Amino acid sequence: MLCFWGAQVREGFELVKPDQVKHGKSGLRSLCPKTAVQDMSAGRSFVGFIRDGKVSVLRLRSEDYDHDGKLKELQLKNNKIRLIVCGGDGAVLLSNGGNVLIMDKSTVCRPLKGLDNRQVIQIACGDHHSMALTKDGQVLVWGENSHGQLGLRKDHPGSPSAQHVQSLSGIPLAQISAGGDHSFVLSLSGVVFGWGKNSAGQLGLGDTTDRHVPTVVNSLNRKKTVSISCGGEHTATLSKGGTVFTFGSGGSGQLGHNSFRDEHHPRVVAELWGSEVSQVTCGRHHTLVSIAPSKLIYSFGCWIQGKLGNGKMIKKFVPFPVDLSTKCNQEYAIEKIIAGENNSFALFFKELGNESAMFKPNLSRGIVTLNERMIDRWVSERDSWVTIKREITKVFSSAACLNGSFLKASHDEQDFELAEKAFSKLLGNEKVISKVVKVVEQMLRSLNPNPVGVESLRVYLLLPELIRRLKKQRRTELTEALASKILQLDPDAHKVLEKYWSKLPDDWLKSLVKLFHKASAELIGQISFGKMGYDLTKRLKKFLKILRMIYQVCCSANRDIPNRDFIIHEISDLLDTLKATLEDLLWQLLRSAITDDFQDMLKLKDYYLGTIDILVKFPFAADTASKRRMFHYLQWQLFRPRANGNVLHIKRESVWLDTLTYLRQKTHVFHNLFQVTFIGENGVDMRGLSAEFFSLLSQSLLKWEKKVLEVHESSLVWFNPDNTQANRDFYYFGVICGMALYNRHYINIGFPLALFKKLLQQSPTLNDLEELSPVEARSLKSLLEEEEDEVVDMLFLDFTVKGKKLIPNGDQIQVTKVNRQKYVDLYVNFVFNKSVKKQFKHFSRGFFKGCPLDAWSMFHPEELQELLHGSPEYEWKELQQSASYEKCSASDELIKNFWTVFSELSEENKKKFLIFLYGADRVPVGGFSKRSLKILLLDCPDAEDRLPEAQTCFGRLILPKYSDINTLRNKLIHAISFCEVFGRV
Repeated sequence: MLCFWGAQVREGFELVKPDQVKHGKSGLRSLCPKTAVQDMSAGRSFVGFIRDGKVSVLRLRSEDYDHDGKLKELQLKNNKIRLIVCGGDGAVLLSNGGNVLIMDKSTVCRPLKGLDNRQVIQIACGDHHSMALTKDGQVLVWGENSHGQLGLRKDHPGSPSAQHVQSLSGIPLAQISAGGDHSFVLSLSGVVFGWGKNSAGQLGLGDTTDRHVPTVVNSLNRKKTVSISCGGEHTATLSKGGTVFTFGSGGSGQLGHNSFRDEHHPRVVAELWGSEVSQVTCGRHHTLVSIAPSKLIYSFGCWIQGKLGNGKMIKKFVPFPVDLSTKCNQEYAIEKIIAGENNSFALFFKELGNESAMFKPNLSRGIVTLNERMIDRWVSERDSWVTIKREITKVFSSAACLNGSFLKASHDEQDFELAEKAFSKLLGNEKVISKVVKVVEQMLRSLNPNPVGVESLRVYLLLPELIRRLKKQRRTELTEALASKILQLDPDAHKVLEKYWSKLPDDWLKSLVKLFHKASAELIGQISFGKMGYDLTKRLKKFLKILRMIYQVCCSANRDIPNRDFIIHEISDLLDTLKATLEDLLWQLLRSAITDDFQDMLKLKDYYLGTIDILVKFPFAADTASKRRMFHYLQWQLFRPRANGNVLHIKRESVWLDTLTYLRQKTHVFHNLFQVTFIGENGVDMRGLSAEFFSLLSQSLLKWEKKVLEVHESSLVWFNPDNTQANRDFYYFGVICGMALYNRHYINIGFPLALFKKLLQQSPTLNDLEELSPVEARSLKSLLEEEEDEVVDMLFLDFTVKGKKLIPNGDQIQVTKVNRQKYVDLYVNFVFNKSVKKQFKHFSRGFFKGCPLDAWSMFHPEELQELLHGSPEYEWKELQQSASYEKCSASDELIKNFWTVFSELSEENKKKFLIFLYGADRVPVGGFSKRSLKILLLDCPDAEDRLPEAQTCFGRLILPKYSDINTLRNKLIHAISFCEVFGRV
């Protein structure tokens, strides 16, 4: 049954005889044609009906046409039509086969140009423009672009043929809608995009500025929008649950807000709250809504010509029921409502009591999406190969189709478990997966680097899971293509993608790591085996950049992905290969036996070093040992031969003053390693003397602490915040620390981890303050954990620290439970940053000078701390296990006695032994196994009169053959306690 009201029209539209039209209250009329109306539409000039796939249109009276025309069946050849949408002067038709026909004002129909065999599933028509949505998710537009209603760009003149709105590519769309001169689309997840004319705020963006490209209506986010309807200059949306929002022109009351005011933001129609609205449609100046459960239709807006259907010849600015007949209520269910220029219509089906009679979206009007059933058909080849190939192409060539696939019922996110099962099945048919790979390659090339909506990024979640299951060659090629597209995304899209990644299930996130980790490892492996080429390193950088993004996501989101999953062990192989290459080159040079492949080896060496230069920028990819080796090799590149060398002549009793004097001469070449000579001693520095130099210097600096450093309760040191004048002291202090790092020696000064965080431009936290000042930090933690407001207030804290204001007027602002987190954050910032800003500035400047190789920034704060301090763990058993012997063995009585004596030593004396043997008491990074210890037996007649000796530069202990353990004990303790001058080196 068709019910209609509004302006006078030809009785019965010639669908039935005039006497078969039934008249109801308030000008409502109804009719039941023999051939049911499948679809209909009303515009400004025409009303059109579809019956049995055929279209009939009737021209409506207007200023230029003072009477109704006759019902005219359109000549459509063999096209069966399933949808019609009437616009300003014509109409758009959609055939069952997905073809689009355009009817002009003379009712002549012609095919739309520019479709290129695309299958259209939805159409929409405005006053001067039209839209179409294809099966593969593309939005096509044509017509005028005076206000940007085509969404192409500001300077686009309009087009009579279909044009693709590329900015919407990748977004899985559920609906399109066109108004007077504005347009809207709705995504499957309920995101709303609008563009075009906005003179009355009909785009809902909070202003009246036209938009020439699709723009997200942010105020409708999380409103679960399920449908949109555009009027002349107003818009209505319907949310899940039946809530109606309207915005735009309200001069005729068409917004239903109890006023005639325009609304620039979507606003709930309060009078319909809780009514479970099932449909909403906008006419030129009025709005209709239907409520399926109660079978009611409400109208509001312009009353002229009775188009509100309630008999009230006034503007209605609130919803008011349409006077439907009792028969309509009892025997029929509302299927569709239509609002035109001056007419309103309602289609009914006589299926009372059947839920299917309620309005539901036609599933055939949705874009094609991938699902398990479809994949089952492909893999089992239940259809012809031609059909399967066509379907694969349609789905996998469209990011929109993929993004709309495997969505949960809420449409807000993917069902990853379902997607995983489906992708596993795809691999069951080689022919199918080969075709999929080819299509995906093409699709990746077409992805938009500047997507409009967040949903277009879901493809970057699905594709990695598919790609990682492929065989090596296919996997590598697609991984590179995927990485390229991710890196091309604009910064805002990157942030959204990272947010998506942070919420991935654990197994999917780990798979994402593995995909790019494996690709990086394979390339480094190829380089290690001598394969060269700019293309290799270029691809490697792509993979590592993506890995870095994922690593940062895991860190910031506290995801349980261990750091070891990011470490690429093939880097160690690359370093081994570089070492062998350098040794071979050196051997040839030393022996003047340069072979024909010498130049090739030089190129290979440079290529390896260039690869290491790349790896340095991705510190998460290498373990500490590999980083140290990389630092060493890059350091080797910087060395320049110098006649006099970097030799520092100092006295033990004035080590700090002599060092300052030397540095102020500005003759030191920081790129080169330096050597130390102790005045009055005959030692030659082969790293042993310089190791002791830094040990002595550390002791001297600690005596200097009150001026530059202050010792905290934890025994750790920090910059003296009260010393703001000794800029040169802080600078040279930084230089010394930088030199120690560059020359691979240790500084025995207890810096907190916060220092190394600051050097690496990371922010210290409350946990760092707890390391430096445990009592102070615990007080702040107690403040944060306190549940009672009164207790916090009774602490009488204000925003000051030691009399210093943390914020303006901080001494007048009390710390409360509300602002305590801000107070703690400012407190920590004050201790580590604000109070020592100048001191750290000069220190860091000196540090960078002392360590000219900026590759040190690849180390994590904990690694950098260990490199400068040495390992905090003294595993003395490891020292014994790593020892080697010369002219003796571990089973000799003397050696057994030595280790017995050593185990009896106090912790302090054991450290003295390290100074005696190595010149420093610090444990190397990686433990004692990373440092050589060789015990040489000295069998001589006067053994009882000799002390043990140390060849410090080589880590060799010369142990006379003592007759008993007591002699050995006495001689060893004497040696480590009183021998401060080097004899042998």
